[in-house]
Amino acid sequence: MVTAMAASAPQSLSSARRKWVQVFKVCDEGNKGYLSREDFKVAVVMLFGYKPLKMEIDLVITSEKQNTSGILLEEFLDFIKKRKAAQLHYDEIRQIFTAFDRKYHGFLTLDDFKKAFGQVAPKLSERIVLEAFREVDLDSDGHVSLRDFEHAMNYGKNEGEAL
Repeated sequence: MVTAMAASAPQSLSSARRKWVQVFKVCDEGNKGYLSREDFKVAVVMLFGYKPLKMEIDLVITSEKQNTSGILLEEFLDFIKKRKAAQLHYDEIRQIFTAFDRKYHGFLTLDDFKKAFGQVAPKLSERIVLEAFREVDLDSDGHVSLRDFEHAMNYGKNEGEAL
């Protein structure tokens, strides 16, 4: 069973890569070998379902080592791989948030926090849980929104990556 799961992981990655290459080819208007800004927009819509902002396109086009006309296949694949990983991370955070949001309000209350911490760290004092809640509640409105929660879950992530 474990062997079958391990074997399917590279297969699904190669399947995804084939899909991304196919999207690149479909969007490469005129078979230029690169995606223009417009081509890139269409590819992002096809893969993620949203139209990228001009700023996002500028970041991708100007940050990659390539010609200034567009983005080459390998840079496109690298962008897609990073974007998919970020999307998976966000989905995991949202799932954790949803599990803690017992009453489906779309935010976490102090009571939700206490119950969640009671399950994962039952020996923490109520004072520590209250301090954690106040720290995560960025706008001090008594509710932890998904955005507040995401900020807390990502805290220190970029500093750790720089090391």
